[in-house]
Amino acid sequence: MKAFVVTKYAKEGAVRAEEWPEPTPERGEVLVRVEAASVNPLDSKLAAGEFKALLPYKPSFVLGHDVAGVVMGVGPGVTGFAPGDRVFARAGDFQIGTFAEQVAVRESDLALVPASLSFEDAASLPLVALTAWQALVEKGQVTAGQKVLIHAGSGGVGTIAIQLAKHLGATVATTTSTANVEWVRELGADVVVDYRTERFEDVLSDYDLVLDPLGPDNLLRSLSVLRPGGLAIGIQGPPDPAFARRIGANPVVRLVMRLLSRKVRKAARHRGVTYSFLLMRADGSQLAEIASLVQDGTIRPVVDRVLPFDETLEALRLVDGGRVKGKVVVTMS
Repeated sequence: MKAFVVTKYAKEGAVRAEEWPEPTPERGEVLVRVEAASVNPLDSKLAAGEFKALLPYKPSFVLGHDVAGVVMGVGPGVTGFAPGDRVFARAGDFQIGTFAEQVAVRESDLALVPASLSFEDAASLPLVALTAWQALVEKGQVTAGQKVLIHAGSGGVGTIAIQLAKHLGATVATTTSTANVEWVRELGADVVVDYRTERFEDVLSDYDLVLDPLGPDNLLRSLSVLRPGGLAIGIQGPPDPAFARRIGANPVVRLVMRLLSRKVRKAARHRGVTYSFLLMRADGSQLAEIASLVQDGTIRPVVDRVLPFDETLEALRLVDGGRVKGKVVVTMS
């Protein structure tokens, strides 16, 4: 089968199209014919070797985390899915490989595609929607009446997180560029800060939670908008000691994570707030809950553009450019 493979860790030229063996589903796995897959910043970062300490893949491996498609077959022990089912998933760590014609996914990572949704829209959701869910529902435990700041509101995570936070009853602020101010308001943002003309920390205060997908510098600035006892969640890092313990990191990696996050943790303590790093995980049961919200119209996918599967490298370049509204999807159609 044709697949897009990371042949070596490199910032450029790491991914190329190759013929790859078709997967065989093992116990607890489901074989999916890929109809669509979406591109995430994580894909290029993984290919560049930026996550080697956390996710030590050994090249060569097939890239791609999000998938929507049709069940072709099931391995021993699978009871929840059958051939012909329309499914979607964020493939689990060390089981990625959705930039291919077929992929084997753990049953526990899969959910049924809402009946109203195309494969392209479904493929755009898993990683970003699960990130939003695990940040706002699981870790942040957002409730009605709270104030939530979601940075990069026009991005893949931001577009879904705004909608989910509004569903949870929060007052939602977001940051975006001038061109997208009205658009993110339509998604549900109550307060929009145009980062080209304003500094968010000058106009926002007393927030309960900040969700930051931009990285350490923006995260440090974000601490000042939190109320005492508030929570800042970073999804671009730096990883913190609590995360190192959760993944069972070895002592050297634990020390590195402690040092990397020391500045932001110290600043958070000084302000009486908490910092927490989130590396989302695959979870089919959470994805099924998200699917229900999509089915009833609470959350709508946001797809910037759809490209043919043969143009996966171009899709990666578009996402790396950082000017995408929502998601870029590649399709087999």
